[in-house]
Amino acid sequence: MTAGLATLLVIAKEPVPGRVKTRLCPPFTPEQAAALAEAALADTLHAALGMPARRRVLVLDGRPGSWLPAGFEVVPQVGGGLDERIAAAFAACADTGPALLVGMDTPQLTPELLAPATRPDSWPPGRAWFGPAADGGFWALGLAEPDPALVRGVPMSTSTTGLVQRRRLVAAGLAVADLPVLRDVDTAADAAAVAARQAPGGRFAARLAGLREVVVR
Repeated sequence: MTAGLATLLVIAKEPVPGRVKTRLCPPFTPEQAAALAEAALADTLHAALGMPARRRVLVLDGRPGSWLPAGFEVVPQVGGGLDERIAAAFAACADTGPALLVGMDTPQLTPELLAPATRPDSWPPGRAWFGPAADGGFWALGLAEPDPALVRGVPMSTSTTGLVQRRRLVAAGLAVADLPVLRDVDTAADAAAVAARQAPGGRFAARLAGLREVVVR
């Protein structure tokens, strides 16, 4: 039964060396960084399969690979900045009810972490869900009434992205409910911390452990 549930959007890049997780290099090579990105994405997608949802949609820059499990629709990202790509993802499902978007940078994501936002009663009119990231961004954004204007124009990849985005939601008169703060995997230190303390049993941690050069700070 899907009545009252949100469409779950995962926005991601195909894990191609030199195009993903470039801040992991050094100490990792582009190929190792891409392998870590693939593992993080796989962890995220499999976690999403354990969450109740109206639909599960991978909004992808690139082509799907063996890392993609069954159960997802795949739609291409539009061009432009990240704000435009997120806005377009929300616009594409604006007529089908609530939508909840997550990225591929938090392999520690679990169905339990998103449980408050994935119940049928999680989406009263005017509700927004916001998952802040430790670096000042955000890892989750949910809208009961998806409106691309709520995201378009927000400066992305800055230390105040999350602050600006949340203020945009509040200014629009939405009732914002916060999810836990998570640490994005951007640097080698992030990777080590997340694998060791937040997701030690996942694909990401196993892939990190298998690499020859692991940085622990």
